[in-house]
Amino acid sequence: MNHNDQLEQILSDVRAGKLTVSEAMQSLRGLPYEDLEFAKIDHHRTLRTGFPEVVFCEGKTIGQVVEIVRRLSERHPSVLATRATQETADAVTREIPNARYHEAARCITVQSPESKAETESDKFILVVSAGTADIPVAEEAAVTAESMGSRVERVYDVGVAGLHRLLDQKKKLEEANVIIVCAGMEGALPSVIGGLVNCPVIAVPTSIGYGASFQGLAALLSMLNTCAEGVAVVNIDNGFGAGYFAHLVNR
Repeated sequence: MNHNDQLEQILSDVRAGKLTVSEAMQSLRGLPYEDLEFAKIDHHRTLRTGFPEVVFCEGKTIGQVVEIVRRLSERHPSVLATRATQETADAVTREIPNARYHEAARCITVQSPESKAETESDKFILVVSAGTADIPVAEEAAVTAESMGSRVERVYDVGVAGLHRLLDQKKKLEEANVIIVCAGMEGALPSVIGGLVNCPVIAVPTSIGYGASFQGLAALLSMLNTCAEGVAVVNIDNGFGAGYFAHLVNR
């Protein structure tokens, strides 16, 4: 039975009273994907997780990214593509008028007008970077959470080498519903913040640092060994994962 036949059968069963609406929704969660040969687009991921499939651009050709983003944007009000180069972004924005490239985050977003309405919630995610060099990962986290519908505030370059800069942001730290902290080098900042606030802290080790930092491994191990309560750790440079998880906590 093909995709259309399955959908028609489900709708017919609802009309005939053989399926309840909730049972039909459950059946729709497992319907097939759109097969482009080079990619199988999971359009029903929104039903299962609340947000469409996200496009990871690295390793894909420009043409593949353009086609995947175009197909997704035809069915979903909000689309996110991560780790995009300027060249890839230029091609996407030429084909899709409402696409936007966030250069610092290396992300492409496509949003319909109705999805752009700002959230009125007082709850917000605070994204913090230890240094200026950590901003690309921090921005990936921020853009991810914003594209999903969360309100995001930013505080950058407040690392442990000058704690007075962080303490100046104490009010914002205390008001945040969840905090993402991006830090390289020794990765100490999430522990410091975790000891100051009563909300969840998501630590993101970055690959910024000298030789013994081992491309972020030292920061990762430091964060995993934190003695601060309420700190969770994602993978090195995984701003996307932090932003996605922070949105789930925030909502």
